[in-house]
Amino acid sequence: MQIRDKKDNQSEDYILQDNKKTRFGVVFILIILVILAAGVAMTGVYFDYW
Repeated sequence: MQIRDKKDNQSEDYILQDNKKTRFGVVFILIILVILAAGVAMTGVYFDYW
């Protein structure tokens, strides 16, 4: 999987493009994953698993 360069005009074989939508999507997904991991960790602490 490659990230599309702005100079490259062939975009059909690229999944991720270097634009605002892709950056927003990646940041959004990472934030959700961090929140979920924190929730799992807090649940483990609350129920004395750790």
